[in-house]
Amino acid sequence: QVQLVESGGGLVQAGGSLRLSCTASGSISRINDMGWYRQAPGKQRELVASITSGGSTNYADSVKGRFTISRDDAKNTVYLQMNSLRPEDTAVYYCKAVLSTTNFPLHLFQYWGQGTQVTVSS
Repeated sequence: QVQLVESGGGLVQAGGSLRLSCTASGSISRINDMGWYRQAPGKQRELVASITSGGSTNYADSVKGRFTISRDDAKNTVYLQMNSLRPEDTAVYYCKAVLSTTNFPLHLFQYWGQGTQVTVSS
């Protein structure tokens, strides 16, 4: 089994910063893409940022220049540094990993974390 566990969410004032972490554990063979998504009340889940195994990154226009995604493959962990936070960044943030397992090393599976709440007050 594979688990993704997020941490680092919380309440912060506008203009502040938070750093989210997501660690994958279990019978992992290789992790390909990792990413962060968010879902605000009444809205669809949206991509915030993603990073490939080669380190290429992609960001939603709304967070470019403010958020930075990175990963530590030795720790099976992806990070999201969020600066200059705005009230509209308030949402539940989820991490996603596309990976292969030791039982099925040639197949790719998608796993999600349980989500962590980020609340930005004005």
